[in-house]
Amino acid sequence: MNAPATNNQDKPVTAQPPVEAAPENGKRRGLLLIVTFIILIAAIAYGAWWWLVARNFEHTEDAYAAGNVVQVTSQVTGTVVAIHADDTELVQAGKPLVELDKTDARVAVDQAEAQLAQTVREVRVLFANNGSLQANVSLRSSEVEKAKADLVRRQQLLSTGAVSTEELEHARNAVKTAEAALQAANEQLTSNRTLTENTTVTQHPNVLRAAARLRETLLALSRTSLPAPTTGYVAKRAVQVGQRIAAGSPLLSVVSLNSLWVDANFKEVQLAHMRIGQDVELRSDVYGDDVTYHGKVLGMSAGTGSAFALLPAQNASGNWIKVVQRVPVRITLDPKELEAHPLRIGVSMQVKVNISQQQGAPVTAATRTSPAYQTAVFEQNGKDADQRIAEIITANLPVTKAVTNVTTNNKAK
Repeated sequence: MNAPATNNQDKPVTAQPPVEAAPENGKRRGLLLIVTFIILIAAIAYGAWWWLVARNFEHTEDAYAAGNVVQVTSQVTGTVVAIHADDTELVQAGKPLVELDKTDARVAVDQAEAQLAQTVREVRVLFANNGSLQANVSLRSSEVEKAKADLVRRQQLLSTGAVSTEELEHARNAVKTAEAALQAANEQLTSNRTLTENTTVTQHPNVLRAAARLRETLLALSRTSLPAPTTGYVAKRAVQVGQRIAAGSPLLSVVSLNSLWVDANFKEVQLAHMRIGQDVELRSDVYGDDVTYHGKVLGMSAGTGSAFALLPAQNASGNWIKVVQRVPVRITLDPKELEAHPLRIGVSMQVKVNISQQQGAPVTAATRTSPAYQTAVFEQNGKDADQRIAEIITANLPVTKAVTNVTTNNKAK
């Protein structure tokens, strides 16, 4: 037998007992249970959060502020003599933006005013002629009666020889002449009455035609001053002083920042539960999370963004690939919040819609019963023209009186 192994000190080497791994495995198993428990709790918490909160909202960051860019164009041709506002400046509705040369328009107004005054006097003559023509008819009737009486007397004296046959013939001719003159007088009276019956001086067609011409020139004169159609900020000014512009030429734009909205481009799979009037929370990158806007769902576009693109997708081609489309949804904003924290057109927004409110109509059923937008800055021009026409007609009537029915026909149209 071989001798037992010894160390350097000639002592026998004894075998070491194996290391026990049970405590370490138990510790690892405990950690795994803890991690599994944490994951399970997180999954349950997430499920509860999704069920109670997340499923009631639809989110998108593909949203941008939008608004009305009102393009100001000229209604008449003219030369620009003044510009009262420049880019980035705030203008109030009705304030003048651009002035055109008024010389030619004023000349046309002077001519139209003179023509109206002359027409009123000419129509007055027509009405006055009715009386003189009626008197002429009465005179001619008297002459006819006198001529007939003379003829009867001469016929009675013819048998006595006191009247010659020639004189009797003259009497007959006098009757015919008087009757012809009476007929002519009646026709003149009838013709003049045709021009004046069923009307007055102020409502005579000639006067209304001259008044319409004056109204046209007065409106052309007023249109040499271009007012701001709405309150907003001037943008994209393209007009210059001294420039000769034609009717319809775009001069500048006015952007109303107090009536903005948001176009949120939701995926088509997010639209099923959206309704008009649902509450919306919005945030802008301009102000970050410090400012939250509140709005309402107003409606949905009639088509996807790709359908209205300049170059629509050719989905009938052989290399078609399904792509989830996005549909613009319009969201209104609170005007007070916009006033406190103004936005600009085109800035990006973060949108969260509360789709738990299902009592509203679908977003495809948006309707309107009143004008969406309107302006009253041009109404005064027509009122001023009517007032000027009334003044001219009154000044050319025999008795000064208020003319209130001059423009009745025009307003009734």
